[in-house]
Amino acid sequence: MSKETLEHLNTHTLIGNTDHRGTAWHYRAEHQGVESNHYPGPIPVSDVERRLFSWEAVSRQIAVETPTDVTTMTHLSSAGSPVRWDVVEDRQAICRDDNNAVMGIFAPGYAMHQYREWLLGTVANLLDDDLSISSAGLLRGGAVAWVEVSVPESITTPQGVIFRPNLLATTSFDGSTATTYKRTITDVVCDNTRETALAEKGQAYKVKHSRHSRTHLMAARDALSMVHTIADSFAREVAHLCEVKVPDPAWSSFLDTYVPRVGADGRALTGRSLTLADKKRDLLDNLYRYDDRVAPWSGTAHGALQAVNTYEHHENPVRGTSRPERNMLRTIAGDFGRVDQEAWSTLQAVLA
Repeated sequence: MSKETLEHLNTHTLIGNTDHRGTAWHYRAEHQGVESNHYPGPIPVSDVERRLFSWEAVSRQIAVETPTDVTTMTHLSSAGSPVRWDVVEDRQAICRDDNNAVMGIFAPGYAMHQYREWLLGTVANLLDDDLSISSAGLLRGGAVAWVEVSVPESITTPQGVIFRPNLLATTSFDGSTATTYKRTITDVVCDNTRETALAEKGQAYKVKHSRHSRTHLMAARDALSMVHTIADSFAREVAHLCEVKVPDPAWSSFLDTYVPRVGADGRALTGRSLTLADKKRDLLDNLYRYDDRVAPWSGTAHGALQAVNTYEHHENPVRGTSRPERNMLRTIAGDFGRVDQEAWSTLQAVLA
């Protein structure tokens, strides 16, 4: 089960600019403790450090229990046999220095990217009247963290799409992701995060946790300047997608291709597989035609992609975790960007 309970989300994530954006859906006053995690304006850098990143990761040796005799034993095993601790030389445990929790186990070449330096330190130089920290948080017991920088107020395109450009800085101590700086877009109507410029390369800068990674830190700081180009890039993308018409027959063909009712062998689906496919198709179609978050742009490529993106964020079944945790981890991993690109490629093929 997920560690990210409502209590955790209300105490280990910070949400900023709520005067413009409202509270997060997981906000619960009873779980806030003595200090709210919601900020009417920007989140101060000092608060992120104090409330989330007040600890550091440390490397510690790993030992295993080895059977031995009473002359060299250090203790008895759970079965009552004499054993000793033998250090594993080619592995290290990455632990929190405040509660000693083990976050990951790695070879000696693994380099720790401390949150205060690689997340807070890299974004701090960006912050000004136009850019501020809009959210930050810890997941998986602190093994995954992010800091998001964005503009305080949302932007509206001539097509009526309200969005907010973001820069997401994230890293981990469990091996789940490299240190990554990527630009994303939040569609404010339904709080979706979508990577910009569907076919554009170079939207993310990644640094592996290797012994030479520090030499890339300056390049990472330089790469953060891309946040200033997000708004124009996304506005151009929205304008283009709204100009691409999707007639009803094309939308039906898209559903047939994107969520087929036949298997890879060409045979019609039956039983549970057919039920799941039909349910997803019905949800996508309902979003596309009737949902206020999507319907204003139905009949266009933007509407089709918005239906898919909204489904993935808000309708796709969640098991073994909370939806905000699942969504943030998928954003960090780039899953939503791949979903957008797959849907766009499918739609282009149908229209062609």
